[in-house]
Amino acid sequence: MAKLTKKQKAVAQLDNEKLYTVDEAITVLREHKAKFDETVEVAMNLGVDPRHADQMVRGMVSLPSGTGKDVKVAVFARGDNAEKATAAGADKVGAEDLMEDMQNGNLDYDRVIATPDMMGVVGRLGKVLGPKGLMPNPKLGTVTPNVEQAVKDAKGGQVEFRVEKQGIIHSGIGKLSFKDADLKANFKALTDAIVKAKPTGAKGKFVKKVALTSTMGPGLKVDLTEIEGA
Repeated sequence: MAKLTKKQKAVAQLDNEKLYTVDEAITVLREHKAKFDETVEVAMNLGVDPRHADQMVRGMVSLPSGTGKDVKVAVFARGDNAEKATAAGADKVGAEDLMEDMQNGNLDYDRVIATPDMMGVVGRLGKVLGPKGLMPNPKLGTVTPNVEQAVKDAKGGQVEFRVEKQGIIHSGIGKLSFKDADLKANFKALTDAIVKAKPTGAKGKFVKKVALTSTMGPGLKVDLTEIEGA
């Protein structure tokens, strides 16, 4: 049997059933940090079955303290809109040329945005972008005439959340190097947005469990009293 590392022994001593405040959880994650700047993540277990359309939970939220991540954005636009997208900081802007590039497997993007008039082109990429969750969607603000603002939002800390088959939402809320107050603000923004996105088909308790973790750190259960409306 492999010997446990010093860190693994320390993690093994944590109480798996303890409910932490957000402040306490952040402190524990810092005590068990790795040698690189880890991402802090939230996992929310919801009382929904996303196989049913009226129980899908999905949306966008702007994290006030940003994500600490360089977000790569591709934009489908022409003319003035293409110039505005480029000026706003988009990593790649194009039309049919961008479509062909993506069809060839160049999909290293975190967000794909399109103007409404470009959806005829983007529609051909459904089988490519859909499985990666990159397909532009008017409900998420990624199909919009205001591509300039959409690019700024994406670059400035806006994240998408979407419930998985098991009824869980995972999302990063920043880096462990962030100040406690910044991580708390991002935690609140994300959890508030998810609670507000409660679908009409959800019955019973909506938020079942919440945990905070870091890339290499332990998963810590958060007391639900920390979440408004849970």
